[in-house]
Amino acid sequence: MYELDFSGKTVLVIGGSSGIGNGIAQNFRQRGAEVHVWGTRASAAAYHDSPDSNLEGLHYAQVDVADAAQIEAVSVPFTRLDVLVQAQGTVLYDRQEFLTEGFKHVLDVNLTSLMVCAQKFHALLMEAKGSMITVSSAAAFHSTRGNPAYNASKTGAFGLTRTLAEAWARDGIRVNGIAPGLVETKLTRVTTSNPKRLEGALRAIPQGRLGTPQDMANVALFLASPLASYVLGQTLLVDGGMLLA
Repeated sequence: MYELDFSGKTVLVIGGSSGIGNGIAQNFRQRGAEVHVWGTRASAAAYHDSPDSNLEGLHYAQVDVADAAQIEAVSVPFTRLDVLVQAQGTVLYDRQEFLTEGFKHVLDVNLTSLMVCAQKFHALLMEAKGSMITVSSAAAFHSTRGNPAYNASKTGAFGLTRTLAEAWARDGIRVNGIAPGLVETKLTRVTTSNPKRLEGALRAIPQGRLGTPQDMANVALFLASPLASYVLGQTLLVDGGMLLA
């Protein structure tokens, strides 16, 4: 389908070194795009032992998005940007998010960096009449008792997506989002690697299975394509029906 051909397009996936972001990055690459990804490790080779990572054919850069000054200072090797996918994310367990330091760190990565990166690439996206996609979470729509910072940050990302969509529509930039349900990645292994927790989680999903990075990539491709040319400010819940109950 030609609408999903991204040949000649440049895509940056922040958080594209592993998990959902990596799945999205590889799907854009497979459809012809030049794809750049940001991650936290020193080099692409440092991910060779990660089961969530496939950096083949991707242009990698190390950027700590928790540091706004680093985002603003980093030099990028492209002069055109058609699609910006913001898939960066972190979560802390053992009640670390109830402490100020942990709470702030999660918000810096999951929310503040979204705005810093959006502003950094606004001019390039406007020039290309491009698209920005934020990856938030189904957690934006329900309570997550043990993770107040994660919940607040993903709820904030939902609101930021709507607001930037309205603010930047006249600039020719489409802003939308994806809210994944339970997807097996390193961030969710506290649940997926525990048989009892996993069994309970699957009972709550009408489709009876975990989501995959491919499921999320399919939606990202749609949102970045001409098929979604009249879709603006929407965060699509991709959760196998988990929140229907």
